[in-house]
Amino acid sequence: MSLAAHLLLVEDEQHLAAGIKLNLELEGYVVDIARSGREAAGLMLQAERYDAILLDVMLPDVDGFTLCQKLRDAGTLTPVLMLTARDSVDDRVEGLNVGADDYLTKPFELSELLARVNSLLRRRSWEKAHSGETVGAGVLRFGNATIDFDTHRVEVGGQELQLTKLELDLLRYFADNPGRVLGREELQEKVWKLQNYPNRRMVDNFIMRLRRHFEPDPKKPCYFISVRGAGYKFEPPQG
Repeated sequence: MSLAAHLLLVEDEQHLAAGIKLNLELEGYVVDIARSGREAAGLMLQAERYDAILLDVMLPDVDGFTLCQKLRDAGTLTPVLMLTARDSVDDRVEGLNVGADDYLTKPFELSELLARVNSLLRRRSWEKAHSGETVGAGVLRFGNATIDFDTHRVEVGGQELQLTKLELDLLRYFADNPGRVLGREELQEKVWKLQNYPNRRMVDNFIMRLRRHFEPDPKKPCYFISVRGAGYKFEPPQG
């Protein structure tokens, strides 16, 4: 990167925050610290100034899940890495469902933290570089597929393909959230407009359809990826 990436670290434990900040700065990052949910909320209103947010779950006033949900509800797509001592599957799923991009359990090795941050920043860089090809222009391209959401025209390998409205809506929601894990409940609410609907297999069946349409090998998907215990994510090709 020509400019140092700007990170927001939300962590109330003073010594841990100082250690993380120091090591990130040694790697060339610019780091701001917020030590409470209230302080973080103010800085996150300016979220677009940050390339990524490292967000502790256990804060003294507002928990990290709530902050992340508010960030996503505001339409901000800045990558979020959750940091927490809570390591249950339910907590990880909750973090991913409220819009976190990744989840790291304390205590963690510095090398793993740096790897997770670098991964988020690479994704952020890809999104910025390809923003003209995705839904901002109404067109999504990946693999040998081209989807024009404005005209509903879909081509795969030069051949026109007919998708149902729900298939297009699901595909567009994935395109709006590249690399982010999307839970089945979120997909049901955002795409099907259903709340608390018990049949989650409906989502799985539609994912299978998208894989048959777009994956080189539907049995070994590289675009529509299952995340065990959490949902699915759309991974556009890099470069």
